[in-house]
Amino acid sequence: MIFAAIDIGSNAVRLLFGHVHEQKGKAIFKKGELIRLPIRLGDDSFTKHEISQEKADKLVTAMKGFAELIKVFDVKGFKACATSAMRDARNGDDIIKRIKKEAGLDVEIIDGKTEAATIFSNHVEELLDPKHAYLYIDVGGGSTELTLISAGKALASKSFNIGTIRLLCDKVDKEEWENFKTWIKKNTAGIKPLSAIGSGGNINKLFKMTGKKDNKHMTYDKLKDMSDMLNSYTYDERVTVLGLNPDRADVIIPATKIVLTTMKHADIEKILVPQIGLSDGIIHLLYDEYKAKQK
Repeated sequence: MIFAAIDIGSNAVRLLFGHVHEQKGKAIFKKGELIRLPIRLGDDSFTKHEISQEKADKLVTAMKGFAELIKVFDVKGFKACATSAMRDARNGDDIIKRIKKEAGLDVEIIDGKTEAATIFSNHVEELLDPKHAYLYIDVGGGSTELTLISAGKALASKSFNIGTIRLLCDKVDKEEWENFKTWIKKNTAGIKPLSAIGSGGNINKLFKMTGKKDNKHMTYDKLKDMSDMLNSYTYDERVTVLGLNPDRADVIIPATKIVLTTMKHADIEKILVPQIGLSDGIIHLLYDEYKAKQK
């Protein structure tokens, strides 16, 4: 069976088709087709607190296309969520109404707490060592969600208005940075052994750049080396020499800063990269809802 998830983020808008197979009473999730459009709603939202007509038009056009693809795939269920950029935009609700009218899709603007909970719905805790604790770091364009996991349960969770697009626009104030660091230190103090789990397009790309396949983790030192290497290139060189997409070549710099800052203040040496995110979490929630209705 197939489910569809739409993630309207601050940097990109994504449509993910998730394939779910049931074997011996267990659900096996497999990523299917993914369409990613770098509309960058955060450029407007974090500087003007309003989505421009041009970007709103692009978003509505994208959603019309997504709606047609969802029909073609004959999905069992779909859900569309909008995050930080739409939360901050004065005209966010108006755009949601327009999407409903023109594309026929319902979109929910979710708060940071719901975003963190949805990401955690990936059930990544099932893949972890129950004797270890983990700090889940999801870096987006407008916000970063942190979730502390121990014994397979979320002990603490917090969303901060610190994201890659916000940093590029110089729209993260010092107080938010201090709150971020204080929360990390307070909630991870004395917790050992502690590792990080990273999600989001940038940490996934960083992991791919290491050339690793089987061992899905990076050390703090390796990530720091990669950060130094990336910063040694200009934006144009990161595109032409390193082969990064234009919409990735700038945001990957603040993304590494956020992850390194988190690991440093939590005294974490290793970060796991399972290559999952909000869209994957939505797929899991849709499957759970589908099964609940079957009962």
